[in-house]
Amino acid sequence: MLSDGRRPFRDRYDAGKRLATRLVDYRNRPDVVVMAIPRGGVPVGYEVAKALAVPLDVIVVRKLGLPGQPELAMGAIASGGVRVLNPDVVRALRIPDRIIDSVAAREAVELERRERVYRGEWAGEDPTDQTVILVDDGLATGSSMQAAIAALRARGAASIVVAVPVGPQPTCGEIARLADGFVCLNQPAFFAAVGEWYAEFAPTTDEEVRQLLENSLAFRAHKSAAPAASR
Repeated sequence: MLSDGRRPFRDRYDAGKRLATRLVDYRNRPDVVVMAIPRGGVPVGYEVAKALAVPLDVIVVRKLGLPGQPELAMGAIASGGVRVLNPDVVRALRIPDRIIDSVAAREAVELERRERVYRGEWAGEDPTDQTVILVDDGLATGSSMQAAIAALRARGAASIVVAVPVGPQPTCGEIARLADGFVCLNQPAFFAAVGEWYAEFAPTTDEEVRQLLENSLAFRAHKSAAPAASR
């Protein structure tokens, strides 16, 4: 963080614009799609996709929070039945399978609801044989990102490039090993929370996610139609 106490990013949109400058090699490539982790990763991903002129979609991930301590992640689930556990947390707290299964079942209901709300009738982008730029607004434990990577591998992505504005060094190292490419603008040695790196970090709403996906589709449709209209 800056020495005068200012936050490096104004908001998630600002972070996305800055992140896009590190991804210019992927601009206008027909084999590239940006997939953002809702909710907070979508404004970041929107700016990345717009700058690179590539499609935007979401990969829905739900953290498996410990009952009574929901901010402590036991792991995460993602679209397609993917489940990733945090073995250190599970082992240290001796969390039984029945607790993990119960939380996972509850979060699966919310995961399915979000997919319906975000996309409506749109089937979404197919990551098969694509280079996927996987975006979030930051890393903490990395459980959500691990689940997203596993889900995209299962769906046949050719290559996965993780791109985030900030994350602690140990988590960044772990995610970099799982991905085919990794971009992180800030990797502090001392890290408390993603929100500390943003001046504005209000929760992203379901409606904002849905609207950004619609805007991205409209932007790409307009861009595709423009050459034809000029002829």
